[in-house]
Amino acid sequence: MLRCEERFRNRFLVGGIAALTLTISLNRLSVAATNSQTKPAKSDSVTLGDPELTQGIPGVALLTEDQIAQWLGDPANHVPLKVSLPSGLDAAAANIYIPEDNPMTRAKIELGRQLYFDERLSSDNTVSCASCHDPAQGYGAEMQFGVGVRGQQGGRNSPVSFNRILSKAQFWDGRAASLEDQAVGPIANAIEMGNTHDASVATVKSIPGYRMQFEKIFDDGLNIENVGKALATFERAIVTGPMPYDAYDQVVKFEKTFADDLEYLDEEPELKAKYTALKSAADAMPMSDSAKRGMALFSGKANCTACHAGANFTDEQYHNLGVGMDAEKPDLGRFDQTGDVKDRGAFKTPTLRNVAFTAPYMHDGSQATLEEVVDWYNKGGHPNPQLSDKMKPLNLTAQEQADVVAFMAEGLQGDFPIVSQARLPQ
Repeated sequence: MLRCEERFRNRFLVGGIAALTLTISLNRLSVAATNSQTKPAKSDSVTLGDPELTQGIPGVALLTEDQIAQWLGDPANHVPLKVSLPSGLDAAAANIYIPEDNPMTRAKIELGRQLYFDERLSSDNTVSCASCHDPAQGYGAEMQFGVGVRGQQGGRNSPVSFNRILSKAQFWDGRAASLEDQAVGPIANAIEMGNTHDASVATVKSIPGYRMQFEKIFDDGLNIENVGKALATFERAIVTGPMPYDAYDQVVKFEKTFADDLEYLDEEPELKAKYTALKSAADAMPMSDSAKRGMALFSGKANCTACHAGANFTDEQYHNLGVGMDAEKPDLGRFDQTGDVKDRGAFKTPTLRNVAFTAPYMHDGSQATLEEVVDWYNKGGHPNPQLSDKMKPLNLTAQEQADVVAFMAEGLQGDFPIVSQARLPQ
């Protein structure tokens, strides 16, 4: 009888444990199912500027090999992305340039992010891409000329590295045919990163975390061309967000289109709802009256849109503004690439999005403020044989000049994406 009772108790205990184990397992499955429902799968359609693309592999401190391996093991990180641009900038979608042999993927953006901030690409481990194209300095540098290894100074102001997805030729003189070519140029420049391509590739190869990524992301692994492709992919992901101009411009266009109907909007509910929504969006990103006047001047009397045209505020062309042309040996800019006399002293038109963050200005960094820039244009630049025919005295009053400056400072500001700078491979 005692043995029967013991067997019963043992069976009850085992059965209880089994039931408890089954309950725990079911609970875990339920939690997992809930998590899978609350955390949607990564989409291959993305809007650039989404911090999910640029804030790095989740975690803190330096990247471990285990973290990198887990990241690389997610198939979604290797799917080519279908990209769109943030509101406002999306009007330039037709100008997006992504080479067919270098599609954007999450894994490639992340690899490019790491390389962009890694000083180990330079000959003395002191200079990275971000040294001259710093997110904290508007993806440029707050100095007249870029400074490279051993404190060497270049001869031109650092151009910004955002919204590059809308541009093919790079640098002030357009000497790089693509962002991929541009990305690896500074590595082998004696003044900038002072390295060789072979030496930089060898350094990257010596870091296991990098080696793992190149082998997984590229069929031919690690080489300087793929370093350029990764860097270019990250830079294409850096775009500016919506700005006050984008919202206010929609209101202006609506009021112009429906000028004769504005007082009758109560009779058109759908039209009134649209107008109300546009006004609400503009009110959420207000501009001063001075900036609004400057906006009208920008495309009118000040004639800024002659070159700073389109959604990215650049025609991507080269113009001689007379800047630096009074020097004994002026920088001839585009002419050094083409040999065409008309290109003497011509430099590429930069974007004006977030221009208030990117001082100093012009290819030689000679103008410290937007006030100086507007004054230069107002005078018609410096006369020289190749001066652009778009450069003429504007006869702006002091107030009008101040208004144009206010528009650029207030109306052309948009957020940059959140970017992790410290998460690099051990």
